[in-house]
Amino acid sequence: MPIDWDVFEDDLDVAINESAQKTDAHLATKISSITRMTDEEVTELFPNPADTKTLAKLMRIVKDTDDRNKKTANIVANSEEFAGIILTLLSKFA
Repeated sequence: MPIDWDVFEDDLDVAINESAQKTDAHLATKISSITRMTDEEVTELFPNPADTKTLAKLMRIVKDTDDRNKKTANIVANSEEFAGIILTLLSKFA
C-alpha cells in the first residue's frame, strides 16, 4: 500500500503541535509553582519555551545565597540573555 505523504506530513505536524502544547503547559506549571504567576500568565508572557528556561536561569541567580553584589555581577554578565525576560516582567508588573 503506497504512503500518502501529504496526509503523513499533516498528521506529523498535528502530533508535533500537540506535543509542543503539552510541553509548553508543563513548563508553565513548573515556573508557576515557584512564582506568584499562574500557568496562564506564564504561557502568555513567555510563549517560547526557551524563554522559560532563561527565566529559570535568572530566578536561580536571584534566589541564590550569594550576596547582592555577586548576584548583580552575574545578572550583568548575562544581561544580553536576560534583557528580553526582564523587559517582559517589568512590563507585566510595572
